[in-house]
Amino acid sequence: MQDQAMSSMAANSLPSSSERSSSSALHAEVKEGMESDDEIRRVPEFGGEAAGPTASAATAFLLLRNRVSAQQARERKKAYLIDLEARVKELETKNAELEERLSTLQNENQMLRQMIVQ
Repeated sequence: MQDQAMSSMAANSLPSSSERSSSSALHAEVKEGMESDDEIRRVPEFGGEAAGPTASAATAFLLLRNRVSAQQARERKKAYLIDLEARVKELETKNAELEERLSTLQNENQMLRQMIVQ
């Protein structure tokens, strides 16, 4: 009885074929990638005056503002990654210097211990 309830719950949680097709269409739309700068700054054309010119202008403004905001976020992320990569190089260089210094001091310590024993 419990197995039947579990299998019916699992079947109900699976997306229907129409949900899968709309989901795949949305995924394909997102997957197409980032827009070029020209596409980001282009104000989309809206047909149909049923909503009125101010509504379509407001929608166009919001879409444009969203695109600009998204582009700025991508640019901030890119700058952040560049900064992190530079920091990694700095730390790798410093680590190599410290490893070399450690090796030198260990050799010197070993030589001094041998001098004490003799």
